[in-house]
Amino acid sequence: MAGAVLGVGTGVFLIALIWIVALVLGLLLSRASAPTKLLIIPIVLLALTVTLILVFFPRAPEVPSPVKEMQIVDTFFIGRYVLLSIVSVMFLAALFTLLPFHLLEPVYAKPVRAH
Repeated sequence: MAGAVLGVGTGVFLIALIWIVALVLGLLLSRASAPTKLLIIPIVLLALTVTLILVFFPRAPEVPSPVKEMQIVDTFFIGRYVLLSIVSVMFLAALFTLLPFHLLEPVYAKPVRAH
């Protein structure tokens, strides 16, 4: 449960908040005059309706789903291998153009001394 505090979800806190607000409004309206006191009934019925909706139609399952392991995906996979192949071809071309200059360097004979 991602939003769990003390082992309960946000729905429990929402239900508690709804009933606290309904209780406070009921206490305030109980001190009012006779016709205004009748507003306590719709407030309690509204709190009861919202509570029943939250209880009978939960948005999350009761048992949390198993945690899915994070999978790292290389999105530049093909581009990386294309770049590697281009660099490899350039390296081989440079090697084969430089190699003849190194191996086929002329070796001049030393002059023989005359006695």
